[in-house]
Amino acid sequence: MKKNSFFFPVIIILILFITINGTEKARADEFQLPSINLEIGTAENGEGGDDLVLSLRILLLLTILTLAPAILIMLTSFTRLIIVLSLIRNALATQHMPPNQVIIGLAIFLTIFIMAPVWQAVNTDAIQPYLNNEIGTEMVLERAAGPIRDFMFRQTREKDLALFVEMAQIERPENRDDIPLYILIPSFIISELKTAFQIGFMIYIPFVMIDMVVASILMSMGMMMLPPVMISLPFKILLFILVDGWYLIIETLIKTFA
Repeated sequence: MKKNSFFFPVIIILILFITINGTEKARADEFQLPSINLEIGTAENGEGGDDLVLSLRILLLLTILTLAPAILIMLTSFTRLIIVLSLIRNALATQHMPPNQVIIGLAIFLTIFIMAPVWQAVNTDAIQPYLNNEIGTEMVLERAAGPIRDFMFRQTREKDLALFVEMAQIERPENRDDIPLYILIPSFIISELKTAFQIGFMIYIPFVMIDMVVASILMSMGMMMLPPVMISLPFKILLFILVDGWYLIIETLIKTFA
C-alpha cells in the first residue's frame, strides 16, 4: 500500500511532463521564424535607388554623430573657452567652485553662440541642398568644410601653419585652398592653446598680487602658520564681484573670435 501511494504521484508527474512537452513541441513545429535577408541593390520597379540613398544618409548621419565630440572640442571655440574658464577657477583658488559641470555647460553654450554663424552657413550651403537632392555626398562634404575652414583660418597663426607645412614636407601653398585639413586642424589647435594661456596669464596677475600682499602682511604680523589663501580668498571673490568679472571675461572671450 505504501509502495502504491509512493509511485502514484510520480506517475502523474511523468504524464503531465510528457503532455506539456508534446504540446510545446507541437507549438514549436507550428511557429516558424521568418527569413530575413539584407541586400543592397536596385529593385525591378526602380525604387531601390531611393532606399540606397536613404541608407547612405543614415550612415553619414551616424558617422557625424560619432565624431561630434571631437568636432565640438577640436574644430570650434570650445578649447579656448574651457581652458580660460578653468584658469579663472584656479586663479580664484575656489577649488571646485564653480563645479566642472557648470564650466563645461557654460563653455558648450558659449561655443554654440560663437559658432552659430558658421553652422548657419553650413546648413545653407551644404545640408539643405543635400537634403533637396541638389548636390551629392562629395559636394556636401566640400561645402560643409568651407565655413569651418574660414573660421579656423581666422584664429590660426601663420607661424603655426608654417610649422606643420614644413614638417609635412609638402610644397609651399599658394593660397588657403591649397592647405589640407590635416595641416590646418593641428595648427588651429596649438594656436587656440597659446591664445587661451595668454588670456589666462592676464587673468592671473591681479589675483597673484592679492596673494603677495596678504602674504606680506601676515609675515609682518608674525602669523607665519596661517595659510595666506584663507585670508586672500574672500578678497579675491570681492574683487571679482566688484569688477563684474564674469561679464568682462565672457565679453573679452567672445570678442577674441570676432
